Amino acid sequence: MTTPPPALLVAGEDPRDEAGAEAFRGLLRELGRRHPGLPVGGGFAGPSRLSPGTSVDELVDRGVRRFVVVPLTSERTARAGHDTAAALALAQERHPGTVFTCGRPPGPCPALLDLLERRAEEALASATPRTPGDRAEVTVLLVGHGSTDAGANAEVHRAARLLWEGRGYGGVETAFVSLAAPDVPSGLDRCVRLGARRVVVLPYFPLTGGPADRARMQTEGWAAARPEIGVRSADVIGPEPELLDLLVKRYREALEGDPHMHRAPREPSVHDAVPSGAGNITGLPRQPRVQPDEDGHHGHDHHPRGHANSHAH
Repeated sequence: MTTPPPALLVAGEDPRDEAGAEAFRGLLRELGRRHPGLPVGGGFAGPSRLSPGTSVDELVDRGVRRFVVVPLTSERTARAGHDTAAALALAQERHPGTVFTCGRPPGPCPALLDLLERRAEEALASATPRTPGDRAEVTVLLVGHGSTDAGANAEVHRAARLLWEGRGYGGVETAFVSLAAPDVPSGLDRCVRLGARRVVVLPYFPLTGGPADRARMQTEGWAAARPEIGVRSADVIGPEPELLDLLVKRYREALEGDPHMHRAPREPSVHDAVPSGAGNITGLPRQPRVQPDEDGHHGHDHHPRGHANSHAH
């Protein structure tokens, strides 16, 4: 019997709704179709019916003994890394001899930035006819999940800066749907204070689900109260070929020894599922802000305006 190659195990963030879970399963199916012969599985960090450990069980039954774990989210956090590592440690106890290696998340690389740009342009095209010069009149609000992990939030700011560079937008600002400031309404307020009259709210999420839905609802609520500002909601990144190929690229990098991972050669272990540097994030600890759907609170952040972000002004 031919030994199968190492499996690609995609580690996502739990969307906490069935639509998001089905979108994740669809991404795994598309990966399998696009890359036949590559064993593919995955699951969500944290408590979920779709656990990465279940995929490990199924793939081990097919003869797989080595796994490369690639985070799907572009905002890798210590919590998600430790949750994934815990699930895989249990799987490793059930299947002694299995080996896990962690790859990098897709990250704000050129292919992903081009895909984000395409989503922003699709949203703008659905409004009114435009010319290329119109970009200077548009501010993009890039929306991430949000975390108490300062490093994860910094990744969204980094992506925003890279998205702005050379693309001609008037500005690219950031906001978060939970746990970090500014929230989407506050981010839109900031765009207007900086002079924006046209804004594209661009979700920095790979798939549909709870976070993307919350971002859209917050955007629609704000836009209804400010009809004089042209606000458009862009689609999520989605299981596009660029994203699927990036996941496979990260898989191959991990197998070949990715120089960006800065690891000395050693035998991989399940602990590699914890993101590199996750336990050494700089920044002051702080409390998460109240969520819009918690205890009836309205969800506006209570952080000083000075904590907001400016990328392009």
